[in-house]
Amino acid sequence: MQNFGDISNLKRHVLVVEDELINREILSNILSKDYEVHSAANGEEALRILRSGTCSFSLILADLLMPVMDGFEMIRLLKEDESLRTIPVIVMTSETDAEVRSIKMGAADFITKPYDMPDVILARCERIIELQENKSIIHGTEKDHLTGLYSREYFVEYIKLTEKYKADRKVDILAINIEHFHLLNELYGRKAGDNVLIRIGQILMDLYDEISGIGCRTEADCFYIYCGHDTDYASILNKLNQGLSDTFTSHRIRLRMGVYRDADKSLMVENWLDRAKTACDRIRGDYSTDIAIYNNDLFDQSKFQERLINDIDDAIEHKDFIVFYQPKYDIRGDKPTLRSAEALIRWNHPALGMISPASFIPLFESNGLIQKLDRFVWQEAAKQIGLWKEKYGVAIPVSVNVSRMDIYYPELKENFLRLLRENDLSPKDLLLEITESAYSENAEQLISIVENLRESGFMIEMDDFGSGYSSLNMLTSIPIDALKLDMKFVQNMKKDAKSMKLVELVLEIADFLQVPIIAEGVETEEQLKLLKDRGCDIIQGYYFSKPVPPEEFAEFIEREL
Repeated sequence: MQNFGDISNLKRHVLVVEDELINREILSNILSKDYEVHSAANGEEALRILRSGTCSFSLILADLLMPVMDGFEMIRLLKEDESLRTIPVIVMTSETDAEVRSIKMGAADFITKPYDMPDVILARCERIIELQENKSIIHGTEKDHLTGLYSREYFVEYIKLTEKYKADRKVDILAINIEHFHLLNELYGRKAGDNVLIRIGQILMDLYDEISGIGCRTEADCFYIYCGHDTDYASILNKLNQGLSDTFTSHRIRLRMGVYRDADKSLMVENWLDRAKTACDRIRGDYSTDIAIYNNDLFDQSKFQERLINDIDDAIEHKDFIVFYQPKYDIRGDKPTLRSAEALIRWNHPALGMISPASFIPLFESNGLIQKLDRFVWQEAAKQIGLWKEKYGVAIPVSVNVSRMDIYYPELKENFLRLLRENDLSPKDLLLEITESAYSENAEQLISIVENLRESGFMIEMDDFGSGYSSLNMLTSIPIDALKLDMKFVQNMKKDAKSMKLVELVLEIADFLQVPIIAEGVETEEQLKLLKDRGCDIIQGYYFSKPVPPEEFAEFIEREL
C-alpha cells in the first residue's frame, strides 16, 4: 500500500543539525532528491528554526557532539516542548554509549558516521517518517475529540489486547446514557450538550484508577466502561450525577446505566457492549430505577426484537400484518349510533403466532420502522373504506395513526391525497390521529403541517389527550377537529373525586374548543353513563366491541343500516 507521501508527491521538510560544514553538505546532497533540506550548525540554531514556524518538519537528523548546544541538550528540550516533541530525531554518531543514551532520551534511530551508505540513510529516514506519520494518524482517531475518551473502535481493540494477558480476570461492561439528550440540546443549545458530554468524560477519567478500567464515548451520548468484576456501579453513577449537578445547576440531567456482569469470554467484545446497551435501553423512560443488570431474559427479548425487525418487510409483503377496526359510537342521542372506526394493527406471524402490538409498535417507533408500518395501515384502511362504500353505499370514516416520524415526511399530504384518489374517497373519510406528545417536540412546524392538511379537507384528532404533555396555551394555537381522552382517565374515573374532576375538566376543555371528545377504553355501562351525563360525545372501547377484522366489522355496518 502506498503511503500518503507517495500518493500526494509531497516533499517533506527535514532538518540536518551538524556543526561540520562538509558533513552538512554530504547529508544535504543525499537527502535533497526526496526532501526539502534545512540545516543548522548546533542545537540552539536548530531550536530557533523549529520554533520559527516557517514550515512543518517531518524529521531531524542531529549530531550529538556540537558547540553552543550539543545534541543531548537539544533532544531534552525538544521532548519538553509540546509543539515539537512529536518530531522524530535520528542521531548521528559513531559512539555506542551515545547511541544507547540518546535512544533512552527519545531518539527514534541512529546513523553511524561516516556517511558512506546513502541508500541506508535514505531508507532509515523514510522508515522513521512513515512510522511517525502512521502513529499520528492512529493517535488522531484513537480518542473522541470532544471528551478525550477512547473511540469505540480503539476501546474494543484495547479490551482485546488486555484480555490476551488477563484472560482469567472477571470483568464487567457498563453502558451509560443521558435521558432525553436531544431535548437537552434543543432547550439549552448544542454547546450546553457538548459541555455535559465533556464533564462526563472528565469524571470517568478521574475514576479510572479506582475502578481499574477504561472508558469510551460513542453514539453521541452513549458511554461504555470496561472494569473489574463487582465494581460499585451505584457509586460510579452517584459520582457522575453529583459531578453533573455541581457543574450544571440550571438544569437536571438524568443518567441511566446498563450493566453486563462477568462478561462471557467466549463471546466477542462487541457482544459485551451490546448486552450492556440492551440493559441500559430497557429502562429508557423508567424513572423508578437508574441501573439495569443484563440477564438471560433480556437476551431472549433482544433476540425476539431482532427477529421482529428482520421480519417486518416480509410481513408487509405477505400481509402477515392485519388491520383490525374498533367501532366508535356517538352517544349523544337516545341510542348509540355508529360514527366511525379506528384502524389498529395486528401481526399474525407465521412462526410466532399472534404478536401483541405492545411488543412491536414501541420497538418500531424507536428505530424508525414505524413509518413502514403506518403506510401499510393507511393503504389497507383506505382500501377497506372504499370496499365498504361500494358495498353499502355509505362511507364509514376510519382513524389512522400518524406518528411523530410521519408528521415531518415531506410527501405526507400527497401520499394521503393519492390514497383518496385510488379508492374514490373524500378527505373526511380518512381521519388522522396525531398523538399529544408530537405537539411538544416542534410545535411551530407541526402547526404549519396540520394547517396544510386541514386546508385540504382532512380532519385531525389529538390522540391520548391528557397523557401529560399539553398545556392550555398550546391548545389555543393548534388546529384540531377532535380530542381523544386517554383511556387512563376513563379507567380511573371511579377511583376518587380528583380523577373524576380531571375527566370533567378535559370535557370542559373540549367544549371550550368546540370540538367533540372521544373517550377510549370504555368497558362498562357505568363508565358510559358517567361520560354521557357529563357531555362526552363519542365512545370507543370493549363495551361496544374489541378491535375486529374487517369482515366482522361489516356486521356493525349492516346492523346500523
